[in-house]
Amino acid sequence: MGSLKLSEQEIINSLCMYIAAKRQVSPENVEVELMYDDDYGFSAESHVNGRSQILITANMIEALRFYIEHQLNMDPFAAAIELELDDDEGIIAYVR
Repeated sequence: MGSLKLSEQEIINSLCMYIAAKRQVSPENVEVELMYDDDYGFSAESHVNGRSQILITANMIEALRFYIEHQLNMDPFAAAIELELDDDEGIIAYVR
């Protein structure tokens, strides 16, 4: 697998798909907000059917692996995934 950069929107899409699969709802019914904190790192907050859930970095990586497997049709465990905060692009992910 070559190097691949996933945009902030692709990260949000991956989280929506992942949460939707877990909650058995349509991805369109999931809202996600990405967050970064200097002390805690990357996280996200999801909202589904009036309930919210905080996702830590490990959950985000798991969602990205789900996305890599189901949307990109690639081996999700052959990839090293690194989240980065970019001044211009927001939160992005590098898949190597």
